Amino acid sequence: MAENMATNNTAANEADREIVITRVFDAPRELVFKAWTEPQHLVHWWGPKGFTNTVKQIDVRPGGVWRYVMHGPDGTDYENTIVYNEVVQPERLVYSHGESENDPDQFQVTVTLAEQGTKKTHLTMRMLFKSAAARDMVVKEYGAIEGANSTLDRLEELLSAL
Repeated sequence: MAENMATNNTAANEADREIVITRVFDAPRELVFKAWTEPQHLVHWWGPKGFTNTVKQIDVRPGGVWRYVMHGPDGTDYENTIVYNEVVQPERLVYSHGESENDPDQFQVTVTLAEQGTKKTHLTMRMLFKSAAARDMVVKEYGAIEGANSTLDRLEELLSAL
């Protein structure tokens, strides 16, 4: 009972610091995982509509790093670094987005892929920020929720083409 209460308190304390996006894809889980982890697929869907990417380095394993540049439709380049904390093929990715733990803008992402039958995948993407203020800033300044949904729309388009 005490353990369950601790878990509930942790979840309650994190709720104001997180963004959770879910989506069901009409594609098998293994294919969704490949699209999420292989550079030849990532460059076609990662980022909101209108953005393109240049992958500099990608090593999808615990401790591995993904460095890439997102090119905005207005010509602005956004350098990004992701460090993988956990990789469980084909069901889970946990990574930190940001250069280091000292980066105030760093946040953690947990992506879970659950099979729905043999041909559908339920994706949950949970972004956990260091504070509610940090979460609110990316929502207001960068349109994080709309951007995440647009990104997943692009993933859906890619999966239907594969």
